[in-house]
Amino acid sequence: MSLVLVPNPAASKKTSEFKTKAKTAILMDPGANLILYEKGSEQPIPPASMSKLMTLAVVFRELKAGRIKLDDTFTVSEHAWRTGGAPSGTAAMFAPLGNAITVSDLVQGVAVQSANDGSLILAEGIGGTEEGFVKMMNDYAAEIGLTGSTFVNPTGLPAEGHVMTARDLAKLSRHLIETYPEYYHYFGQKEFRYRDRFTFRNRNPLVWAPIGVDGLKTGFTKEAGYGLVSSAKRGNQRLILVVTGLEKKNDRERESRRVLEWGFKSFRPFRLFEDGQQVSEALVWGGEKHYVPLVGDGAIDLLLPASATGAVSGEIIYQGPIKAPIKKGDQIATLRVKSADLAAVNEIPLYAGEDINRSGFASRGIDSLLVLAFGWLL
Repeated sequence: MSLVLVPNPAASKKTSEFKTKAKTAILMDPGANLILYEKGSEQPIPPASMSKLMTLAVVFRELKAGRIKLDDTFTVSEHAWRTGGAPSGTAAMFAPLGNAITVSDLVQGVAVQSANDGSLILAEGIGGTEEGFVKMMNDYAAEIGLTGSTFVNPTGLPAEGHVMTARDLAKLSRHLIETYPEYYHYFGQKEFRYRDRFTFRNRNPLVWAPIGVDGLKTGFTKEAGYGLVSSAKRGNQRLILVVTGLEKKNDRERESRRVLEWGFKSFRPFRLFEDGQQVSEALVWGGEKHYVPLVGDGAIDLLLPASATGAVSGEIIYQGPIKAPIKKGDQIATLRVKSADLAAVNEIPLYAGEDINRSGFASRGIDSLLVLAFGWLL
């Protein structure tokens, strides 16, 4: 867990000095829930094959819920074959008409080859029809807060009203990484061998470069231009980047490299508390103990410019005393931190580090007297 920086003039000035030729873009540190850079990130754009991230999000949800399995098979319909397969002239895994294809092969076909036939076969196999699956996509998008996205098909092929924003693409990528870690590796898979006839190389050029990128997805149509959603991890820091609307194929690789390098060089996390380390404690009323330890949800980091000293000051804020019983993991307080380098206010929730049961009636009475007489002086 990291602290969220509230925007301030110093940070805004530093960010505004950086530019990209992408039509829209966003650079996010998901661990800090912090946007490092954005350009037109709320503008709806045709996402092309980058919208297949939503297709796979639905597939991964069904896998995780046990409603389908990787070794299940779906049959290649004529619609999937003609619309997204060999006759379509679009990106395809060339699944033969009428064949039964495993979910595992279809997921790899979509993630590595950006296969339109694979997307449609999965959609029909899970949703019954393409339209049924698209409804699942839109419902799931609304559930996870993708407010700027509307899906018309599972492929990203040109269709009126099929749009996403760069911000939604970044949010969706974060959701995939955090919710489906057991399936995320497909996005970084470099090659996919299919039917002993085809070897597909990952279309994301950055997974082949030694810069820490381990996913996610390219996209291109004439209307959308060239786009790329990428995620890179160096040490304990991960960045998610979206660039869209670039005019040349090579631009999406060059711009993505440049923006990622800027992000890693310009910001870094400062560790405040380790996972499980007690931050402070809060007063308890009517409990077997008078204090409950406060901890973060994992380690607590503060993201600052790389040149920062890391000097911070903080205070614990809560309305107390806290009434027992208290369950471990209940949100109890907020840690408010100020950075000397950015003059920023940062807030992070704090949670009960242990259970506190209610005390007996007599002890609760004594606690009440202490509150009334001394304002809780313990």
